[in-house]
Amino acid sequence: MKIIIRSAKIIDSKSPFHNQTVDLLIVDGFIKKIGTALPNTDNDEELKLDNLHLSQGWFDSSVSLGEPGFEDRETIANGLDVAAKSGFTAIALQPNSYPVIDNQAQVNFVKNKANGFATQLFPIGALTKESEGKDMAELYDMKNSGAIAFGDYTKSLDNANLLKIALQYVQDFDGLVIAFAQDEKIKGSGVANEGIVSTRLGLKGIPDLAEELQIARNLFLLEYTGGKMHIPTISSAKSVQLIKEAKAKGLNVTCSVTVHHLVLTDEKLEEFDTRYKVIPPLKTESDKQALLNGVLDGTIDIITSDHNPIDIEHKKMEFDLAKNGTIGLESAFGALMTVLPLETIIEKFTAGKAIFSIQNHSISKGEIANITLFNPEGTSVFTKENILSKSKNSAFLGINLKGKAYGIFNQGKLILG
Repeated sequence: MKIIIRSAKIIDSKSPFHNQTVDLLIVDGFIKKIGTALPNTDNDEELKLDNLHLSQGWFDSSVSLGEPGFEDRETIANGLDVAAKSGFTAIALQPNSYPVIDNQAQVNFVKNKANGFATQLFPIGALTKESEGKDMAELYDMKNSGAIAFGDYTKSLDNANLLKIALQYVQDFDGLVIAFAQDEKIKGSGVANEGIVSTRLGLKGIPDLAEELQIARNLFLLEYTGGKMHIPTISSAKSVQLIKEAKAKGLNVTCSVTVHHLVLTDEKLEEFDTRYKVIPPLKTESDKQALLNGVLDGTIDIITSDHNPIDIEHKKMEFDLAKNGTIGLESAFGALMTVLPLETIIEKFTAGKAIFSIQNHSISKGEIANITLFNPEGTSVFTKENILSKSKNSAFLGINLKGKAYGIFNQGKLILG
């Protein structure tokens, strides 16, 4: 495939064309030429879009797709199409399917299902068998099959010794342990952030302590064992501070935050709408500001959509009984543009590749074309018509967005939304 992309502003600090508006000639998946007013001598396909910007391809470090087992929520094929049209050239797939991705065969299954798509799928293997927190899964075998990290999604590991052993074990093959932080005993039957809103609405609260105590424990374990740890989807001001202190001590720890925790607060729960029931729960305005500051000062490494499709039968029910989770791929970029600078968003959408040992490609001559196309200007309201996922459980319906993702060029394919 040959294509000339016209008048695109490059946002890529690793590229010699950073902040320049240029044309790109892409041939067979590689960037052959970059310059102004490139001639089209062979009558090649041309692409010109309003206020077109290009960056390195975006990576989402936490995506659930359902398949295998929950295809009614989402399939791998449709999920990868949604990701591509939302601007993501790569996603990390959570292991929370049925069966759980806890062995070599399951890793191979989802990788084979993802063959041929423009968006690349990188499986996260379960840390424990069936994500039950009892016995360590086949980590080395899964690593050899292509698993990029190991974690049990939103299940926190109560057994501190098992986490200690896992952190020690994966060092032999440079593995990454993902340690979700939520003390289940302290969480109890809580369904919302413990605070003024939950008290006023009569919802059982989850104290910040449930997250912070677990993070503190996990950081102590990391200090003891060495190795690498990623703490996903932190949500409180104290959590940011704990990780900042750990990094200052030299611990090899990274962390992520979700788009919805940077944009929304627990004030959204006023109407008991289960679209806003997520884990960790939405927090206060002061927590939101602390998370935004953590993104800006570099404490928080990655922003994720934490895309989690849930079928209507498990969302349209009483708040206490509804499943946690929101879809977020389609709205991720536009929502973040309302609260953060463009270059910060691009950095946090691409930095995860290095953390998860995924090859990165700058927008330079001779490089593989792994590119996200977007427009940072313009406003819109996110509606059901904007949802491409099979499940419709978006916490962003009715939210004002800024800018839009046009799509991607990756794996030799151009996909536009």
